Amino acid sequence: DTLSIHETGVEARLAGAFATIDLRALQHNYRTLAALAPTARTAGVVKADAYGLGIAEAVPALAAAGCDTFFVAWPEEGRALRKVSPHARIYVLGGLFGREAAQAYAEASLIPVLNSRRETAIWEGFCSTDGVAHACAIHVDTGMNRLGLTFEQARTLAEENALTSALDPVLVMSHLAGADQPDHPLNQRQLETFTAARQLFGGVEASLANSAGIALGADFHFDLVRPGIALYGGLSGLDLQPVVCVEARIVQIRTVRAGEAVSYGAAAVVQRDSRVAICAAGYADGLPRALSGAGVPLRAVTGGGHGFAGGRRVPVLGRVTMDMTMFDITDVEDGALTVGDRIEVFGPNLPIEEAAMAAGTISYELLTGLSRRHH
Repeated sequence: DTLSIHETGVEARLAGAFATIDLRALQHNYRTLAALAPTARTAGVVKADAYGLGIAEAVPALAAAGCDTFFVAWPEEGRALRKVSPHARIYVLGGLFGREAAQAYAEASLIPVLNSRRETAIWEGFCSTDGVAHACAIHVDTGMNRLGLTFEQARTLAEENALTSALDPVLVMSHLAGADQPDHPLNQRQLETFTAARQLFGGVEASLANSAGIALGADFHFDLVRPGIALYGGLSGLDLQPVVCVEARIVQIRTVRAGEAVSYGAAAVVQRDSRVAICAAGYADGLPRALSGAGVPLRAVTGGGHGFAGGRRVPVLGRVTMDMTMFDITDVEDGALTVGDRIEVFGPNLPIEEAAMAAGTISYELLTGLSRRHH
């Protein structure tokens, strides 16, 4: 169901910014993505507290939709997820910092993604001392140049492990660098390198596709796909539903006369008598300052962001401030909005990708940047 904590309670009456999270839309998106990769299993990437939406709420919803495998970034995220989902398979993409960390992985039944020879040595040493070849994933870099073993390092590891069985690889994986550009030549090069890399590890499960990689087709799906941003409605073109609606409460509506300026720097000067809605959300709430509207030097090349209210888009006016953002509501029917009403920053009427583009950023950053001031 839509998650909104005590909408009629005192918390809602006192809040300035609101983030409504639709868990049914999250489940719809998971099932849609799984249907696009029918020959593979579909995991859920829930790092950064489920992209800012809350592991404690998102993981049970995804599990109810059929997801039993999750990826997080760091060990503490994995430990938090384990409390919510005792039986899930949890991969940790980074953070095998040393022997003490290895013990913590084992205690929480977390599977480390081994990204370097140093990490494989740490895990080998831990398994040897513990007397058990604990499960792990092997990350092979195929062109991202961020984390991962080189192809030659992976070959050496596979040959050594075939003799020693010191490790128990249950997944070999890589990460696509340019999947959001379907025609990028790196996609095919990474596919070819990864196809060779998976053969080094025999029948071990293989995973290459992230959200955008799923849309590249069956050749990229292998055994397991790993959607992240698409789960949360932040990728267009895949019949996905918006999961998050962010709104800001109107605290004042004022008339600004033609020739007068709005907000810091007096950079935005209105060209007509205007009605301006002052809303209780700003960059301290995660609304990027780059959403600032017309006349502001730091605005994005698109000319600034918009909100949605009164059945139409309303432009951001002047600089976004720490606690407040101004919207030009002159073209909204007079009387249609009043103090206490909300203006949508992104959601079902204003796609998050559009809001991100207006701020010169990406939907990932908008979601993970939402502050805890939101109700």
